[in-house]
This record gives sequence, C-alpha cells and structure tokens, in this order.
Amino acid sequence: QVQLVESGGGLVQAGGSLRLSCEASGRFLSIKTIGWYRQAPGKERELVAGISDGGSLNYEDSVKGRFTISRDNAKNTVFLQMNSLKPEDTAVYYCNARIAIFGSLSVDYWGQGTQVTVSS
Repeated sequence: QVQLVESGGGLVQAGGSLRLSCEASGRFLSIKTIGWYRQAPGKERELVAGISDGGSLNYEDSVKGRFTISRDNAKNTVFLQMNSLKPEDTAVYYCNARIAIFGSLSVDYWGQGTQVTVSS
C-alpha cells in the first residue's frame, strides 16, 4: 500500500511564505512524476507544479517566479516552497504522484490534502 503524507500548510499573511512537504511511503519501485495540485472553494482542481523523475519542471502560470518545486529522491519526498503568497493562493493543496509499482504498472496516488490560507 502506497501512501502520500503531506505537511506544511497553514495560515499566513499576504507576502509570506510556506513550505509544503509530501512523503511517499510503502512498497514501490520508483516515483515517476510528483507534484502539487490545489482546489479552491467552487473551483476545479488545478496543477500548481510538477517534477518528473528526470527533473523536468512544470508550473502553473500564476505561480511562476513565486513557487519552487523540488524533490529528494533518497527520501521519496517532494517540496513546494511558496513565496510572496497571495490571497488567491488560498486552497487545499494535494500531493499527486505517479508511482511505478512493478513491471510496467504505474498508479496515480493522492495525498489527503493540506489547507493553505493566505490573509490579506
């Protein structure tokens, strides 16, 4: 059983910073892509940032220059450093990973979500 456990959300004032972490645990071969999505009330879930096993990065336009995604492969952990936070960044942030289980089988997993609230 694979689990993604997130941490680091909270309440911060506009202009502040937060760092999210997501650790994958369980039995698996490797983590292919891993990243962060967010969902604000009344809105669809959207990709915030992602990083492949080759190190390719992908950011949603509104967070470019403010958010940085990184991964520690030895610890099966991905981080999202969020700087210059804005009220519109308020959402539940979800970790998502495509994980190689065995052979050619890969499965997508989701974390439980962590709330980020940015006050104006």
